[in-house]
Amino acid sequence: MAMEHDVSMEANYGAEDTIMDQYLTFVIEDEEYGVEIAVVKEIIKMVPITRVPEMPEFIEGIVNLRGELIGTLDVRKRFGIMPKEHDEETCIIVIIGDRLSPGLGLLGLIVDAVRETAIIPDSQMAPPPSAKLNYANQFIRNIGRVDNDVKLLLDLEKFLALE
Repeated sequence: MAMEHDVSMEANYGAEDTIMDQYLTFVIEDEEYGVEIAVVKEIIKMVPITRVPEMPEFIEGIVNLRGELIGTLDVRKRFGIMPKEHDEETCIIVIIGDRLSPGLGLLGLIVDAVRETAIIPDSQMAPPPSAKLNYANQFIRNIGRVDNDVKLLLDLEKFLALE
């Protein structure tokens, strides 16, 4: 896998026929998660992170990406999962935050590994079980089925909220 990869979605954003139902999938522990490809700018290998004092524990700090400072979040820590040593598969998914909330800018999500771009139509989605049990699962929007696999699709607005 090329460690730095531009998914080239910026020029196509809004072109529903090219990005609708597409998700970039990644791994945390042994589970696969997904984010809408429309908000992904690129995938980069791990780079040095500058810590910023007095931030929530899941915010790792900032990285300098070709002259632009980007806040980075550790997805493991945000989920309350024990951190692990970064390895050759650990990478940062750069998200175009302005597509979620104006003024958010670019953000980096540190993940264990990136897997694939998957097409998951609405017909292959279900709400998380917690929705049926009146339990608020704060970060999972839907569960997608791809062949015999399950992908947990993030609600990025909730995931990025500091509350």
